[in-house]
Amino acid sequence: MAQKISIHKQPVLPVSQSINKVGKQGETQNLPFQNILHSQLGQADNQLKFSAHAKQRMVQSGLEFEPSQLEKIARAVETASQKGSKESLVLTDNAALVISVKNNTVITVVESERMKENVFTNIDSAVII
Repeated sequence: MAQKISIHKQPVLPVSQSINKVGKQGETQNLPFQNILHSQLGQADNQLKFSAHAKQRMVQSGLEFEPSQLEKIARAVETASQKGSKESLVLTDNAALVISVKNNTVITVVESERMKENVFTNIDSAVII
C-alpha cells in the first residue's frame, strides 16, 4: 500500500513584492526585488574587464588609461553592443583595443606606435573615440 507524503510549501511572493533592506544608518527600506536584482546585475555587466593578456600588454608598453578614458571606452562598448557587435576594435588617441562586447572584456591592447601595419582579425565593428 502506498503511503501519502505531505510536503508543506511556503508561499512564494511575486517579483513585484517588496523586500526589506537595511540601509547604512540601520533604517529599513522597502525595495522591490526586481530593482535590487537589476541593480546588482547592472553593476556586474557595466564594469569593463581586462584579460590577463591585455594587462600584460599594458604593462609591457607602459600604457595606462585615465578614468575618463575608461568611461569613453565603456560607452564605446555599449554603443557597439546596441548595434549588435560581438567583437569590436576601439581606437583611442594612444591605443587600439580589441574588446569582447558580449563579455565586456578587453582582449588585447596595442599602443599607437605599434599599430602601424597591424591586422586586426575576428572583429565585426570598429569604434573610434
